[in-house]
Order: sequence, then C-alpha cells, then structure tokens
Amino acid sequence: MQYLMAIDAGTGSIRAVIFDTLGNQISASQKEWTHLEEPNVPNSMSFDYDKNWALTCQCIKESLGSANLSGEDIVALSATSMREGIVLYDRDGKELWAVANVDARADKEVKYLKENFLGIEEEFYSESGQTFALGAIPRIMWLKNNRPEIYEKVANISMIGDWILAKLSGVIATDPSNGGTTGIFSLKNRDWVPEMAGRVGIKSDIFPKTLEVGTLMGSVTAKAFKETGLSTNTKVVMGGGDVQLGSAGLGVVELGQVAILGGSFWQQVVNIKSDTKVPDDMSIRVNPHVIANQSQAEGITFFSGLVMRWFRDAFCDMEKLEAAKLGIDTYAVLEKKAKEVPVGSNGILPIFSDSMKYGKWYHAAPSFLNLSIDPEVCNRASMFRSLQENAAIVSSINLDKIKEFTGVKIDEIVFAGGASKGELWSQIVADVTGCRVKIPKVTEATALGAAMAAGVGAEIYDDIATAAKKLVVWDKIYEPNMENKKIYDEIKIKFKCAYEAQLKLVDDNITTSMWKAPGL
Repeated sequence: MQYLMAIDAGTGSIRAVIFDTLGNQISASQKEWTHLEEPNVPNSMSFDYDKNWALTCQCIKESLGSANLSGEDIVALSATSMREGIVLYDRDGKELWAVANVDARADKEVKYLKENFLGIEEEFYSESGQTFALGAIPRIMWLKNNRPEIYEKVANISMIGDWILAKLSGVIATDPSNGGTTGIFSLKNRDWVPEMAGRVGIKSDIFPKTLEVGTLMGSVTAKAFKETGLSTNTKVVMGGGDVQLGSAGLGVVELGQVAILGGSFWQQVVNIKSDTKVPDDMSIRVNPHVIANQSQAEGITFFSGLVMRWFRDAFCDMEKLEAAKLGIDTYAVLEKKAKEVPVGSNGILPIFSDSMKYGKWYHAAPSFLNLSIDPEVCNRASMFRSLQENAAIVSSINLDKIKEFTGVKIDEIVFAGGASKGELWSQIVADVTGCRVKIPKVTEATALGAAMAAGVGAEIYDDIATAAKKLVVWDKIYEPNMENKKIYDEIKIKFKCAYEAQLKLVDDNITTSMWKAPGL
C-alpha cells in the first residue's frame, strides 16, 4: 500500500495528515502554534520559523508513529498553508524574516503607496486580483524602511507552505494559488510580475520559479530525513493555498462550481476563467486556482466561526453543562434550541462582519440590533440563530457580488468546514441563498487537496481535477425552502442599511471598528 502525506500550515496550527491513495485518512498529528506581535510593532504578526519548523517535524514523526508507518511508506508529500504569509531568505536559502497571514504592520506604507502612486493599487488589482491590504509589497517596504540591515540581505521570497517544502527538498519555489496572494502576480499568466515591485522601489529580483500544483520538486534531503524521519525516497511535490486546495478537496474543480468554507473566517469561492476581468470597484478578491487556466472569485466573511465560539464561551455555560451531561457538542444543544426560533430570529440583527469591500475594507463595531427585554423573544437560542443566519446572509451578499461581475449562475453550493456539521446552519445556508447545499464526507478537505497534489507528483493521479472526482464523496444534501428565502431576502436589505449606519458611527469616532485594513 502506498501512502501520501499532507502538511497543512494553518493560522492556528500545523498538521501532518496521512492518506492512502483512495483518499482515506490514516492518521494525523496537530500542534497549535502562535504568531506573536513583534515588540513595539503594532498590528504585527510574526512567524517564528525556527520554533515552527520544530513543531512541523514533531507532527510528521507523530503522524508516522500513530499510523505505524515508516518514512519509506510515504511515496510523496505536499504542503498547503494560510495564504498571504511570507518568508524571506538570504542568498544561501537561510530564513531572514517571516510574517503570518493577517500581519497588518504596514499601514503607513499602504498610505504612502496610495498617496504617492495614484491609481497604482487599482492598476495592480486589475492584473493580480489583490489589493494592498494583505499584500506583500507594503510589508517588504516596511522591512526596507524599518529593518534595512535585513532587507539588504533578502534574495528570495516564498509563501509559508512553500517554506515547508523548501525545508524538505532544498528547493525554493511557489505556485500560482499561494504566490498569487502576494499581489505581485498575474492572474492571466499565472506567474510573478517583478516589475510591480520595481515600480515602487523594492527589490524585483527576489522571485523564485513558479510551479503548477502537483509538480515534482525533488525528494526529501538527507538533512530533512534526520529531522523528520521521512525517507530520502519520498517525493516532494508543489502544493498550494489552503482555500484553493481545500476547494479541490471538496471536488470544486470545474468552472462555475461554488463553495462556502465555514471555518474561523468564511470564504465564498466561485471558479472562473483565468482571463475573467476583475470588478472595477475592487469589491471582490480574485485568486489563481490550483487548476490551470482557472481563477477563483472570493468573498470573505470575517470571524463568523470565531464569533460563534465567543458567543458560546461568553454566554452559554448552561448549554455547555447540558452538552457534557448528554455527551454531545455544545453547538448541537444550541442548534436544537435554535430550531424552535422563528425564521428571522425575532428581528435580531447581528453586526459583525460586513460583506466584502476589498478596496476599502473595514468593519463596524460588533453589536446586536433589535434586542428585546422579553426573555421569550430575546434569549440565547434566538441570538445564536441570528448569528447563523447572519453568516449565511453576508455570504449570500458576497456571492451576489460575484454573480454580478462574472455572470455565473449559482444553483448549487458545496458547504464545508466546522459550520457544515450543523444541520440547522446548513439548512439556513440553503434557505438564504436559494441553492441546493451539498455536504462532503471528508473532514480534512484542505489536507486531502494537498494529498491529491502529492499523488499527482507521484503519478498516482493524472491531475488534480481527476483526483477530486475520484476521491470526493457526499454525505448530505439540503434543498432550499423558498418561502424562507423570501423572508431572508427582506432581512438582507435591512442588514445592508443597518450596517451602513453602523459604519457611520465608526466614521464619527463614536464606536470602534472590529477590524480595519492597513492604510485606512
């Protein structure tokens, strides 16, 4: 039996997951990691590559051990990671500096770029599908301005998943799906555009080769063998961005297919042609997909899963006790109670994430509107349901924006991630969008996507799309209730008006924004 390993470098943890070639998960090991703010650097999120490589090695060893496998049993591996996080290297391939995905230290540099290069963000967005908010250009400019002794040594750049593959193979490279999130990239050509960096005064000769997902990079080095227990015969294969490989792990590989990934943040992705013109208002992000000649239009809903966790931990001690007594998850108890709440949650409107406005992206202060002092109307169950409905409504608004500029007709959505475990939440997504919602059986879609990439490099699968069609199976299907959709359509209109009014309070310095993009 042959086995494939996927290494998944997420925002909150690193995982090594082993699959057989039929897509069955054999074992997994996970370690939490923390990205700390750099002293005296507000809004920074540093990536500790020394400590995190040690954690990565532990996960690899533990996953092998729990599966009772040796390194020789792993025919190939690949990696995926949080996007936007970057690693910079010197000319010998030694790490110099790294940041995780939502590092927002470069607010002054973003403002400088907007004020001194008028129209350049719009121009770069039309080429790359990215704005400066989470891009690499302002961060590298920050390094040049604040750590010039490090900047002068920079000779190469990669993403965090690429860094793992470089540590294993000795080869620094990137792929379009992950590298594209730097914003120094062409959607159409699926390659770096170094001239973008040169035009704003940062190094333009630091960009490694671009390899498509599934390309064989080499084998595990002798040094990495000693550190990880893998074999020097194990093939190392180019991986990609977590959302895009996660989409592949959900079978979302054909043009026009749609997925909502319901994790800590929610992403709404739609597969489009790579030469599709991006929206003029920069409202939606566009990324290269892991499938050649495809891009993904992407909406992002901030903190949907994290808000639900906050609500559970802050208010739901009683439900936690009930869940412990019954031996079930607290969210299952809350969903059971929320099912008794009418559609629309008795008028409660949560104000957390706005719909995506990629060009000018900031949020209102977190709040609930239309609360009542009647405990039969306003209680934990109705507030919980309102949060579920709100995540689906904001996702629906983002999908509406994508439909507007792509012309894609959406009638079916793949729903995955922790949120898709909730039967009520899955039905709400169907009712809000008016679409059939399909839930895959796989619980590790991102890791499965990375394993597919490894299998392509090892010539086990012909390509990612073929692997996805072979390995992805479905668990549940939810059909929309169109009468409920009529109610949600009205709530969407109210939400948009309410959110606009809440943003005005932020603008007037009366309330504090939940999150602002750098430079605003």
